[in-house]
Amino acid sequence: MCEKGDSHFGKHDLQTTSNMNHVELRECRALNTVPSCNTRLYRRRWFILLLFSSYSMCNAFQWIQYGIINNIFMKFYNVSSFAIDWLSMIYMLTYIPLIFPVTWLLERKGLRVIALFAASINCAGTWIKVASVQPDLFWVTMLGQFTCSFAQVFILGMPSQVASVWFGSDEVSTACAIGVFGNQLGVAIGFLLPPVLVPNVEDIGELAQHIRVMFFITAGVASLICLLVVFVFQEKPERPPSPAQVALREMPTGQNSYTASIARLFRNKPFILLLISYGLNVGCFYAVSTLLNRMIIEHYPGEEVNAGRIGLTLVIAGVVGSLICGIWLDKTKTYKFFMTGYLPLGFEFAVELTYPESEGTSSGLLNCSAQMFGIAFTIIQGKILDHFSTLAGNIFLCVFLFIGSIMTAFIKSDLRRQKANQKSQTEVNAVRLIHAFPRRKTVEYLQIYSVLNNDGSG
Repeated sequence: MCEKGDSHFGKHDLQTTSNMNHVELRECRALNTVPSCNTRLYRRRWFILLLFSSYSMCNAFQWIQYGIINNIFMKFYNVSSFAIDWLSMIYMLTYIPLIFPVTWLLERKGLRVIALFAASINCAGTWIKVASVQPDLFWVTMLGQFTCSFAQVFILGMPSQVASVWFGSDEVSTACAIGVFGNQLGVAIGFLLPPVLVPNVEDIGELAQHIRVMFFITAGVASLICLLVVFVFQEKPERPPSPAQVALREMPTGQNSYTASIARLFRNKPFILLLISYGLNVGCFYAVSTLLNRMIIEHYPGEEVNAGRIGLTLVIAGVVGSLICGIWLDKTKTYKFFMTGYLPLGFEFAVELTYPESEGTSSGLLNCSAQMFGIAFTIIQGKILDHFSTLAGNIFLCVFLFIGSIMTAFIKSDLRRQKANQKSQTEVNAVRLIHAFPRRKTVEYLQIYSVLNNDGSG
């Protein structure tokens, strides 16, 4: 129990700590040391996140809509299985050279321009595919898929950027997980619906009608989402949501040089380890998703619908893991030990390891690694399926999954963004303390500050 007196503080003084919650913004600015006094969370951040997740979902659905009914499209277009595999792999191939100019564009123009490109290009790709429903127009459907893969470059690395720009420091992992959830939900629907909408019928005319219906539904959804993005999607909130974002907004432009940022990232050893381990793990997922139909139909002919359900189960497990881990990470920040939902957690871990570098740049490099490994694993496992067996192909992937897990264990958890937020919060507490107890001596400030922190009210 503390006593009152000139050199002590007690219950009366502690009650005055409520005054600390009323520190005026102008006072913080006058001190020029407390960026988090100028932060605010807006309710519309959730709608922005939902809108991003929606156009990400629509694009991800199209990535796998061919591969999960590989044998049906082979029959319709009279092409090889490898040609249908490329309708999936084109998403991976397009990403690799285009991510660098797109990330540069993100740095210069911001989220809204990127969102407009993503939604409009994705919409255009869906309508091109509507025009490709003829057995001799495989090149048109490839063009439509290429267009959608181009849109994906503007989408795949954005969850961490949207989360950082719009959400507070204790929400970013959850927001990033929700952003990735849209993409994973699209993949899940891509596994589930095509086998239902396009049954394996023998009549080519009837089959064309089923494919046309699927393409029209996709085009309608993409068009609606595109209109919403045009009229609703915002660049950023008027005031930043976290101290880390305040610091980034106040950083001189020269320090945000894109090429300099890339160079710094490649000198960051923990990030390089994450880059390789992320590529190995997610690349294996891409390969399994692309080749799932071939693996199932080889042993269970005519079970396209069940192959889709197996793919759905695969994705749902990852979605649940991603959301649970995202919420957990906002509380604990133990990134290295919760990599089951590797997609969103890899993004957030990269942002922590590389702060204050751009979230779009680090996420883009992670995805680039995943696409390169994904192409290699898909081609190699496809050849193993052709010449050996499904079991041999799965063992091949398991070896690299194990290597990726080992590499993850060696990544040093240097959470730079969290340190920046904690430093700013310490400054806020110090300023509030001065305003609450303006006549105290320095030693008394330290005593009060210690008590408040121990009580959890600082």
